[in-house]
Amino acid sequence: EREREREQEELTILSIREQTVIKVKSMIGAKASMQATTSRKATSSVTKSFAQKGKTAAANTRAKAQLMGSTKSNFVARQGLNMQALASKQTKRNTKLAARAEVGDTLEEFLEKNTDDLKLRQLMLSMGEAVRTIAYKVRTASCSATACINSFGDEQLAVDLLADKILFETLKFSGVCELACSEEVPEPLELGGKGFSVAFDPLDGSSIVDTNFSVGTIFGVWPGGKLTGITGRDQAAAAMGVYGPRTVYCLALKDCPGCHEFLLQDDGKFIHVKETTEIAEGKMFSPGNLRATFDNPEYAKLVNYWIDNQYTLRYTGGMVPDVFQIIVKEKGVFSNVISPTTKAKLRLLFEVAPLALLVEKAGGASSCDGKCVSGLDVEVEQHDQRTQICYGSVGEVKRFEETLYGKSERFAEITENVSA
Repeated sequence: EREREREQEELTILSIREQTVIKVKSMIGAKASMQATTSRKATSSVTKSFAQKGKTAAANTRAKAQLMGSTKSNFVARQGLNMQALASKQTKRNTKLAARAEVGDTLEEFLEKNTDDLKLRQLMLSMGEAVRTIAYKVRTASCSATACINSFGDEQLAVDLLADKILFETLKFSGVCELACSEEVPEPLELGGKGFSVAFDPLDGSSIVDTNFSVGTIFGVWPGGKLTGITGRDQAAAAMGVYGPRTVYCLALKDCPGCHEFLLQDDGKFIHVKETTEIAEGKMFSPGNLRATFDNPEYAKLVNYWIDNQYTLRYTGGMVPDVFQIIVKEKGVFSNVISPTTKAKLRLLFEVAPLALLVEKAGGASSCDGKCVSGLDVEVEQHDQRTQICYGSVGEVKRFEETLYGKSERFAEITENVSA
């Protein structure tokens, strides 16, 4: 019995052990399952976290890309706008330059495009009116063997004096002229305006009006209120009126390229018909004061050179047409020099300096006062100061200086190439 009891106890103990093992295994399994679940949850959470971070990073990357793209786009846009602005500015500049050179403009339109100085515009327009009036008076003058006269109000005047009065009256009523003087009235008169001073030759060539040759008016415009202690290079503008088969108003502005020709129309308007920017080499000469060749051997040598080389002689005895033809034909040379027995006749202030501006703006050159300098660089010390001059192409002015004075340092690099 004891053995049976012992066996029964052993069986009971074994049963308890087995149940304990099963419980332990069950607990271990449950714990493992819980750990697995937790691990899966953790893994899932980590995966979600990484995924979220990835999405955030991707979103950030996209945002940065968009921002960079937007910045780049804005930069490109700004650059594009800047380029468009520059292109527009350049186009406007080119258009303005093209407009400046446009033939067909009226005198008023031309001045509006080429100078911002309202007073200068007014003065040049006023002088244009004077040129038109003088042209009519010259064309309808009564001429005898001694003089040509026409009416000025109730007066009968020689046409040069009549032109003088017209110009003084015009400048006075323009309101922009402080001082004015002329070849007929060399001492300046106060005209009550503000802005400019004007010197003029009212009717150059008046002694040949009766022969029906072309004659003209010459004037120079200086800023301020003085007409001595200045040079031709100080001029704001210069012009000449040419009275012939055509009435022409030829002008140059200091700050505008070229020399410009305006033709008087039947309706009284001046129309821009030609711009000259180059005086080429060509065989045409206009020798003034030929008496000087008698005792100025260098001048005689130069005149003989022109004749021996078959230059075309074009000389009227009027300085306006003889210089104007150089601008119109775009070639040639004009000279007027002195000798021991012939004195200088041309006036620096009224004729030489204004014409020098016209010729040099047209692309030519000048040589003045026997000093191998431009007519624009000789100082006006007296209103009635006289001088000698040569106008023409650069090559012809160089030849003039080398022949008469043995040198031409200004044009040492120029090689003359004269053709017919």
